[in-house]
Amino acid sequence: MKVARKIVDEPSEDVVANAKKDREDKRGPFGRFSLFIRQVINELKKVVTPTRKELINFTLVVLVFVVIMMGLVGALDWVFSLVVNFVFGDGELFAG
Repeated sequence: MKVARKIVDEPSEDVVANAKKDREDKRGPFGRFSLFIRQVINELKKVVTPTRKELINFTLVVLVFVVIMMGLVGALDWVFSLVVNFVFGDGELFAG
């Protein structure tokens, strides 16, 4: 005969999170600070520094994107200024 397992018997993410929170509440300020420092060091160990080629490639991609966005914003600014001068100005589309 098989016995059905209760859902309560299975640990859920909430139970694990609550247990971690209870443990952290029992730590003092120095314990929490040292835990934070250990976690920071563990995360920094996961960081992968890019190679020189990747770094140059990423930099060029960012610079090209910025130049394109500057052109787009500049063009939109010019068009909107023409429209505003036409609507609120002397009625000429191109002042000259």
